[in-house]
Amino acid sequence: MDVKKAGSSLDSLISSFNTRIADLQELVIARNMYPVSTVADLSAIDAAVKAVELQVQAIKSRVREETEAIPKAKKLIDASLRQQKILQNMSSYASSSLSQTMSMLDLNTTKTLLPESSKQQSNSVSFKPEEPAALPKEKKGRGSPPLWYITSDELDSLSSYMRGRLTLEKVNAAVNDMATYAEANAHLISAPKKKLAGNLWERALELRDIATVEAVKGKHFFLENDVKGPSLKLDNTGKAILTVLRHLGRISETRIGHHRVIILLKPQ
Repeated sequence: MDVKKAGSSLDSLISSFNTRIADLQELVIARNMYPVSTVADLSAIDAAVKAVELQVQAIKSRVREETEAIPKAKKLIDASLRQQKILQNMSSYASSSLSQTMSMLDLNTTKTLLPESSKQQSNSVSFKPEEPAALPKEKKGRGSPPLWYITSDELDSLSSYMRGRLTLEKVNAAVNDMATYAEANAHLISAPKKKLAGNLWERALELRDIATVEAVKGKHFFLENDVKGPSLKLDNTGKAILTVLRHLGRISETRIGHHRVIILLKPQ
């Protein structure tokens, strides 16, 4: 039942009881105006009136308790709806992440099988068995980038100044983007030179140097200039999201050379 309708029904019930009390009071006045034939009749009427008044008082107390409980029930309903929305968002993000991961695994499987096929056709065995082995080794060491979403309680715990107009959906969509950036860098780091164009090879070497730094070693990371959307951009909103995620322990930052490196952290 809607809260407003419930409140209206309770008001109607209270009004009905008040009307009944007024009628009983009029009966008492009428009793005094017209003497009854016996003292027994008078006592019976008086006892009945008192009994009704006690019942009405008990009902009023019960109605008051129920009325006071309505705001608490409304808060519980709102909290349940927020939790449902969070679970739906997490389910959506998890499905998207799983789909991306499966696509990447299919791509890696294809890359691994292609050299074997070329080997059978060209009988060239000098280096093709070694190249597919480099990528799984790097992938095994790093695994998939962490997708550590925030909850509504964490967002609500922030000061209004830090939170601004950020929503749970915007922040968690940015978490997805960061995982995508880190995954792309991990592929560049582990890719063999012959599979990369000249400009990508230079970037891969630069990323490999960064990956050997102690603060970054073994972790997924991306650079500030990797941030290009679709959800996370280097505008005021994007900078606010990075500040929130750093405050909530989802990322850490370090500067290596002229690069600002953002590291994805895993749940403790």
